Amino acid sequence: MKVTVVGAGSVGSSCAEYIAIKDIADDIVLLDIKEGFAEGKSLDLIQTSSSLGFNAKISGVTSDYEKTKSSDVAVITSGIPRKPGMTREELIGINAGIVDSVTENILKYSPNAIIVVVSNPMDTMTYLVLKKTGLPRNRVIGMGGILDSSRFKTYISLALNNEPQKNIDAMVIGGHGDTTMIPLTDHAKVNDKPLAGLLSVDEIEKIASDTMVGGATLTRLLGTSAWYAPGASVAYLVQSILNDSKKTLPCSVMLNGEYDSKDLCIGVPCIIGSNGLEEIIEINLNDIFKGRFQKSVEAVKSTNLLLKGLI
Repeated sequence: MKVTVVGAGSVGSSCAEYIAIKDIADDIVLLDIKEGFAEGKSLDLIQTSSSLGFNAKISGVTSDYEKTKSSDVAVITSGIPRKPGMTREELIGINAGIVDSVTENILKYSPNAIIVVVSNPMDTMTYLVLKKTGLPRNRVIGMGGILDSSRFKTYISLALNNEPQKNIDAMVIGGHGDTTMIPLTDHAKVNDKPLAGLLSVDEIEKIASDTMVGGATLTRLLGTSAWYAPGASVAYLVQSILNDSKKTLPCSVMLNGEYDSKDLCIGVPCIIGSNGLEEIIEINLNDIFKGRFQKSVEAVKSTNLLLKGLI
């Protein structure tokens, strides 16, 4: 199986590293526009093979999309990262042009590839790719909810004295933004026990709040966007596709009436397999969370309006 990762920055290179280490693909191409950058990153990664024990072929190229030919999955991480104080929405003017060009070049050489969108604002970039390419919705997936859910689980774990995250079942839906994501606190469980029975209302509210600003917190601490967790989240999604795992993952996909919404991409629970999006799962939301989801829908649609003239 072949995976192309466009953008050899911190997120892209971390994604390629995890895909190699976990033997998700045997051919990984790292592409960047900066001369020699992807080549250097790939060479550095190859030199970890003897220590880490993986066999994947890793190659780096500068803007040579022909080398990405016949990719099964293409991951788009390219674009400028968030700086402290910058919202994901402020990135749209620059990143829309980048994502549009990247997608066109990817599909020129890999017309059957499944596209995974990471570039921010992620929900809107996923929508842009679908609208510009006319691809069926199963082949364009935005990776946001997986990352947000991993942060949700982390804060639950910390609140429970480092409870192993493998014991935590928790999900974030809605837009991939500080004010639009929705940690489903009433659905969260630890060792199959409802979170509400383990923590106080105030503690649960703090977990939800910390989750929603999880990305901004890291941006403030690091001076740029995070990369370990985003890279791992992308690899987890790619693994479910290439292994046909049929995992239930929160991803940004086009809604066609599900959750009483349509004509936008937003995070919802999805079954992900070899065809990409295989099914959208409609979970029961109480009135409070239904209201939050609709507010998130309107916020994402508002951001999509900034694409006027581009689609």
